[in-house]
Amino acid sequence: MIEFVFNEKRAAQAAARLLRRHGGPMEYFKLIKLLYLADRRVFIESGLPITGDRMVSMEHGPVLSGVYDLIKGEATGDGSWRAYVQSAPDYRVAWTGCEDDEELSDGEREALDEVHAEFGSMGFGQIRHATHQLDEWHDPGKSSRLIDPREILASAGLTNLEIDVIADDARAFAAFKRKYGR
Repeated sequence: MIEFVFNEKRAAQAAARLLRRHGGPMEYFKLIKLLYLADRRVFIESGLPITGDRMVSMEHGPVLSGVYDLIKGEATGDGSWRAYVQSAPDYRVAWTGCEDDEELSDGEREALDEVHAEFGSMGFGQIRHATHQLDEWHDPGKSSRLIDPREILASAGLTNLEIDVIADDARAFAAFKRKYGR
């Protein structure tokens, strides 16, 4: 299993960028899906996702586990999420107005913008259907199932050797982050 280190600040800045592009509050379900799709896209292109979050299959499609917990208020994290994203009525989230996104690369910003352009206008049923078409999603029923990032890379056409190199790089990066932090 390829493992990453979750970075709440990067996740929050990515969420804020999507919320800014949306122009107002967004259903938290949609935000979770857009972040997943952007993480997936960047991971396929670069070998590392934006957020480093654990990807899981749930009944309504794949989600980022840590982001989901932050949105539901079940995780407190380091406070970065609350600096960029606030809860709004009716299962919605909104941008706080914090424009800082220095943690994101130009390529990550571009991927977030592209994902928003492609999927941002979809409603619940449409985006749910779109994420159910992803090869790595397997219906876990009322539970959840961890998604092996190798499945994502294999579905994108990478060879086992390419996937092994990405896994080795991710392992080394995660070890470095755990030992030295930022």
